[in-house]
Amino acid sequence: MTTRSPEELARIAFDVATEAALILLGGFRKHPAVTEKGRADLVTEYDLASERLIRQRLAERTPEMAIVGEEQGGSAAPDGAPTWFCDPLDGTTNFVHGHFFFCVSIGAAEAGRPLAGAVVAPALSTHWLGWDGGHALRDGEPCHVSETSALEHALVATGFPSDRTQPTTNNFAAFTRVKPRVRGIRRCGSAAIDLCLVADGTYDAYWERRLAAWDVMAGAAVVLAAGGKLSALDGTAPDLSVGHLLASNGLIHSELSVLIT
Repeated sequence: MTTRSPEELARIAFDVATEAALILLGGFRKHPAVTEKGRADLVTEYDLASERLIRQRLAERTPEMAIVGEEQGGSAAPDGAPTWFCDPLDGTTNFVHGHFFFCVSIGAAEAGRPLAGAVVAPALSTHWLGWDGGHALRDGEPCHVSETSALEHALVATGFPSDRTQPTTNNFAAFTRVKPRVRGIRRCGSAAIDLCLVADGTYDAYWERRLAAWDVMAGAAVVLAAGGKLSALDGTAPDLSVGHLLASNGLIHSELSVLIT
C-alpha cells in the first residue's frame, strides 16, 4: 500500500512519461520497423523501449506499486492498492505513419478508480497531468472542461477498434447517429489525447469502445481533475478495465449517451 499522495503520483508519472517521450521523439518519422500484433494493431521497437524505461523508472521511484503495461502486461494489485497503468506509445499507427498525434500515457488507479495521470505528446509539444482532489494542468497551466451545454454546438471525438468487422462494437452506427446532431466529430487516433482534450475544453465529449485500462487511466484522471464526467456508454458507472467509455463536460453527457447506445 502506497502512502504517496495523488499529486505526488501525478508528478512521478509526468517525470517518467517525459523521459519516455524522448525515446519516441527520437524515432518519429524515421520509418520504424513494424510488427502486427493483430489486424491494424501495431507495435514498434519504440513501444518496447519506452515501456522498458517506464517500468524501470517506476520501479525505482515507487517499488511498492504494481505495474500494468500494454506490451509486457502485468496485474493490478490484488488488494485494490494503487497500481500503475502505462501505455508506452498510445497512437502507434499514427507514429508509424508520421502523424503527430501520439503520446506516452501513465496513470495510477486504486481499486479501478483513477487517482492520477500524466500524458505527454512530444510531437505536439504538449502535456497534461491531473490528480484526484487536485487540479488538471495543460503545459503547466490550469485547465477545465468546456461549458458547452447544447449538443448542436459541441465538438466531440471518437475512435474505432482495430478489429472493425463486428457491427455491434465497431462504432459505425453510433458515429452515424451522432454526426448530424453535433457541430463536428474528430478522430485523432489516441484515446489518451482525446480524453485530455476533453479535460482542457478543446472537445466537449469523447466516446469509444473496446479500450484497455492502459489506454484510458491517465486521461480519465485528468478529465476528473478538470471537472469532467466519466461513465460507461449507457451512463452507468464506468469500468475502465472493459473500456466502453464516455467522457464529457457533464452538460451534454446524458443526451450523448442516448445517441451512442
